[in-house]
Amino acid sequence: MIYPVNEIFQTIQGEGWHTGVPAIFIRLQGCDVGCAWCDTRHTWAVNPDHRIEVTDLLQSAPATAWASMSPTHIVEVVRQPKWTAKWIVITGGEPAMHDLRPLCEALEQAGYQIQLETSGTYPVQVSAATWVTVSPKIGMRGGHVIQACALARADEIKHPVAREEHIAALEALLKQVSSKPRVCLQPISQKPAATALAMRVCIEKNWRFSAQMHKYLEIE
Repeated sequence: MIYPVNEIFQTIQGEGWHTGVPAIFIRLQGCDVGCAWCDTRHTWAVNPDHRIEVTDLLQSAPATAWASMSPTHIVEVVRQPKWTAKWIVITGGEPAMHDLRPLCEALEQAGYQIQLETSGTYPVQVSAATWVTVSPKIGMRGGHVIQACALARADEIKHPVAREEHIAALEALLKQVSSKPRVCLQPISQKPAATALAMRVCIEKNWRFSAQMHKYLEIE
């Protein structure tokens, strides 16, 4: 299995249930969901003309550049001495467009714990031990629906909100899940009204508030 990798970097997880955890992010290229507020639009297209060598990707590369990497090669990269985190986040783009089982298994064998961040618009193909974060992207211009199987696999549901209708949409989704998943509300673009809404609903329903801490800290 070969993956189109947009970047690999170490930082602090700024969102969701594991906010504050040191993490190595593996960002995959490619997404057709089409979120209007997306802050990684450079990952949407897998342009063959933007494919570069791994050594160039790891040094300094244009935002739209990507490199083909096998699970073995990715493990070699994240095991470099400069990176010490043991929590790895596979993100995108939309990483669930790919079969991630070979990558998850290779990383776990190397001693890492894995988290997947996905929109829920594709079936989730990961290892049994992978922590799955579904951030439901409802009614986006890509026309995808949220997959019931993705919701069922979720360890947490991290839902972007700006208006009351977003809360109603989430509650409708939760009715499809037999268990009671962990829920985080994340205000879109840190707008004051969205933040106030998310805080109020989290208190009312005993859900967790996700503030996108990395944006406040101005880190990647």
